[in-house]
Amino acid sequence: MKSSFAFGVLLVCAAIPPTQAAQGAMPRMTTVSPASGKPGDVVTVAGENLDKDNVTAILLTDGSADVPVEIVGQNSTEVKFKIPASAKPGRFALVTRRTSQQEPREIEQPVKVTVTGPGS
Repeated sequence: MKSSFAFGVLLVCAAIPPTQAAQGAMPRMTTVSPASGKPGDVVTVAGENLDKDNVTAILLTDGSADVPVEIVGQNSTEVKFKIPASAKPGRFALVTRRTSQQEPREIEQPVKVTVTGPGS
């Protein structure tokens, strides 16, 4: 049984065109620099699959409220965004959104950024 299951999985994987597989790459954020900032500051997030095909928006979330950010630069390995004026002080997880696909996806990333108050 094991060999026929593995063969079936291999056939399914081989049937996916390379361009479709590339579009389905999951974004993964690994570092944030600087780790904190005030509204208006630009933050750089590094990782993989962060291009426009895989990340169409980024949100700051505290688990109860989401705040969209303005992306000011983006390629496959990094995204630069401005901390929005509407962000209240606190520690936020980053959520990537992909809306270019038929099924929009939001993925909470394993990185956090701390928003400080003005003048901090």
